Amino acid sequence: MNDSPVSRFPVPELNQLPDDIRDKILAVQEKAGFVPNVFLALAHRPDEFRAFFAYHDALMEKNEGLTKAEREMIVVATSGANNCLYCVVAHGAILRVRAKNPRVADQVALNYRKAEITPRQRAMLNFAMKVALQADQVEEADYARLREQGFSDDEAWDIGAIAAFFAMSNRLANMSGMRPNDEFFLMGRVPKA
Repeated sequence: MNDSPVSRFPVPELNQLPDDIRDKILAVQEKAGFVPNVFLALAHRPDEFRAFFAYHDALMEKNEGLTKAEREMIVVATSGANNCLYCVVAHGAILRVRAKNPRVADQVALNYRKAEITPRQRAMLNFAMKVALQADQVEEADYARLREQGFSDDEAWDIGAIAAFFAMSNRLANMSGMRPNDEFFLMGRVPKA
């Protein structure tokens, strides 16, 4: 296991945390088999932890509109563009699992334009990248290209909101030196038998 710190900022012990935060972390540990370092890194600021994960869950855990794999694809592509090691590794693992494709995350993180994705997903990522890197230049033609691929206005909002939220998350992870968990590196690389 990696002995490097989780973050350059303090990481509290679970027994030091407010009950709601400790319960959320333990629930994630139960489901994943480990605690993703983002939970530990943000736990020292309880109000920010709650706000971050409330918005994260509102964007990423929806069951309508974009698929959960598409949501992760947005995170991986924009995080790659923002050079966020934590988010590329962690969300790349989740993308591999949700897409049931061991190649897709690496392709999307490095160059989604060459990735084995559909034209619809490419249009989605074009829009997400513009929001992540040049939001001031988003115009009606960008929405028209999404509509041509069958995206609704609600889905366009989700694409943009995910890109914007993770642009903030990327900067926070980079600023804090957040280290990806070792477990993420192997997840979803070999299909389950």
